[in-house]
Amino acid sequence: MQKDTFEKAFGDFIDRREYDQAENALFSMVRIAFVAGWKAAGGEPPPPQKIIELRHKKDIATDAIETDIKL
Repeated sequence: MQKDTFEKAFGDFIDRREYDQAENALFSMVRIAFVAGWKAAGGEPPPPQKIIELRHKKDIATDAIETDIKL
């Protein structure tokens, strides 16, 4: 019974928006530190990535989506 209570509480914690924000911040810090080390070791920095923005499909024209996916 104690394990079930713990798992439920942990699941509720993971499902919160605040957890997602903290996880994203931690990932960003790790990536920034890795890139700094990569550059310090003489590596080329990675190319900038496109920012992802979620939008409702009614707001997007069908020819407005850029992709490199081959169908």
